[in-house]
Amino acid sequence: MPILPLFLLLFIGVPLVEIYLLIEVGGIIGALPTVFAVVFTAVLGVTLIRIQGFSTLQKAQSSMDKGVLPASEMIEGMMLLFAALCLLIPGFFTDIVGFLLLIPPLRGFFAARMVGSAVLKSRFSGQGQHQNDYYNGEYEDLTPEKQHERNQERLHHQNTFEGQVETSEDESKK
Repeated sequence: MPILPLFLLLFIGVPLVEIYLLIEVGGIIGALPTVFAVVFTAVLGVTLIRIQGFSTLQKAQSSMDKGVLPASEMIEGMMLLFAALCLLIPGFFTDIVGFLLLIPPLRGFFAARMVGSAVLKSRFSGQGQHQNDYYNGEYEDLTPEKQHERNQERLHHQNTFEGQVETSEDESKK
């Protein structure tokens, strides 16, 4: 889908739906209860997001402790951020979207679908179109003590080289 119609839908369509729903609900239950309902859903939503955000963070830390990339937890975290944004925007349509994203099985389903998609899978796994490519190189595992020794050798070599350059410059001036 082209990006321009999507932006038009988001920036024009969603506010129009919100205004319509606010007018309809306000006509049924009154203006003050409608305002109270909008504020209440925002407060309730932010409280629920805080709880679920900590839960998602703990699941991500558990995955990392096991040595597994927490891809679905990262997606769920982004969904929770989007849910928070939806719940803070005044209106009932965005509140419904926000509360739907607060349902863990539904959020997990969407996260699994997104992680399983080819585009996100290639970004998270580091494999793109060239899955059979490999890189040849050398690797040397250095302990901190060995690294310190190597750095000292380099400094000594550099100082020796600089001393030779200064000596040859002094001789060329003569």
